[in-house]
Amino acid sequence: VQLQASGGGLVQAGGSLRLSCEAAGRTFSRTAMGWFRQIPGKERELVAATPWHGGGPYYSDSVKGRFTITRDQDKDAVYLQMNRLTPEDTAVYYCTSGDTVANVRDGRGQYWGRGTLVTVSS
Repeated sequence: VQLQASGGGLVQAGGSLRLSCEAAGRTFSRTAMGWFRQIPGKERELVAATPWHGGGPYYSDSVKGRFTITRDQDKDAVYLQMNRLTPEDTAVYYCTSGDTVANVRDGRGQYWGRGTLVTVSS
């Protein structure tokens, strides 16, 4: 069971990136999914989360209005469109999946992918 995150890279401040997370080994179409990020030396923090059906999505205050989480049920994938990036968005980004969006938001998702590094230069 794997979640494969991709799309990270180096971008200038004000730019955009789109992260992708695809499932391998099982389907995540009926699970909540989310994105977290972690800066070295700091705790992992929620970026965005979405349930599989109804409600949400949820965003941290620091990204609200700039980031958008979407999912493609047919492709069993979740995406994070990141616009107007700032150096403070520099982090390793992780996707996660869980049985409820509450668990995902609290960092208690059962499945986690390897991170993808996003670096925003000033």
